[in-house]
Order: sequence, then structure tokens, then C-alpha cells
Amino acid sequence: MFNLRALQRNKTVKYGVPMLLLVVGGSFGLKEFTQIRYDAQRHRKRLDPELEAQVNVKRQATILEEEYEKLQQVNLDEWKNIRGPRPWEDSREYQEQQRSRQSKPEKET
Repeated sequence: MFNLRALQRNKTVKYGVPMLLLVVGGSFGLKEFTQIRYDAQRHRKRLDPELEAQVNVKRQATILEEEYEKLQQVNLDEWKNIRGPRPWEDSREYQEQQRSRQSKPEKET
């Protein structure tokens, strides 16, 4: 039937089959490891029952509407654009400059 020596000399059997088994087996192994990873993340993100009771999904829509009403009450016509300090500037000196400018009355032209 089959000559065992002929199969051992065949490069496809000698190198190809182990490579194919490694690739296919590795993909199944990686699938299991990644599933364990995602299960652990899902378990870690799960909320405590006490905390979950405090979080109410229906209440969140109401909170959004309340914030929208607060924004409507703010007067946006009288705002000032105040520049913050640059990364290379000392923030304390810059804050002192801003306070001194605000304390001085502005000249009307």
C-alpha cells in the first residue's frame, strides 16, 4: 500500500501538514483566549445591584431637558472671551495680569 519512507521524504507531508495544523489549531486557540478576555471585561463592567438601582434610565432624559432649560436661561449676548495661559507662560503671573485688567475700568471710545 503506502510506502512509509516515501511519505517521510515528501516535503508537503513533512512541512506543509504541521504548518497547516499550527495555523488552524492556533486560530481555534486564539478564539478561546479572546472569548475569555471579553467575558472578563464584561464581568468587570457589571454594576453593583445597589448602584444599578440608583441609575435610572428614564431619569436621564429628564436631566437632559433640565440642562437644556438652564442653557436657555444663560445670557449669551454679554459673554467675554478670556484667553488662557500658554504652556510656556507662568499661569500665576497670567492670572494676576487678568485680575488687574478686570479690576481696571474699561475705557469707552
